[in-house]
Amino acid sequence: MMRNLLLAACCLLFAVQASAADVLGKWRTIDDETGQPKSIVEIYQKGGKYYGRVVDLLMKPDDTVCDKCPGPRKGQRVVGMDVITGMVKNGDVYEGGQILDPTKGKIYDCKFWLEGKDRLMVRGYLGFFYRTQTWYRVN
Repeated sequence: MMRNLLLAACCLLFAVQASAADVLGKWRTIDDETGQPKSIVEIYQKGGKYYGRVVDLLMKPDDTVCDKCPGPRKGQRVVGMDVITGMVKNGDVYEGGQILDPTKGKIYDCKFWLEGKDRLMVRGYLGFFYRTQTWYRVN
């Protein structure tokens, strides 16, 4: 009896951890205009929030800097830069943070969610206007 209870508790714990970790890992971003792969962004968790860091640029040299970025990001290398910041999980959706477009230097409110296990829908908002991209898991 005690063994079954312990086994059930472990299964529940692993299921909760697995659902929280679904978005963690590397994702291939796709350029909206060309349809070509653009970069690899790694989603990670720190202090109860989720962030996305560029780990590879697929269309430009890795030493590309963000000339149009505001504030302290201006002139920083894009590879290694957090482009998604401060996301909080709310049910199946991650929201409350921001996303940076390093090409344009614009910061948008952000929301993302999984569609299946290998597609991440990433939406950037500016007021009532938004754009959604599909990112693909990198295995």
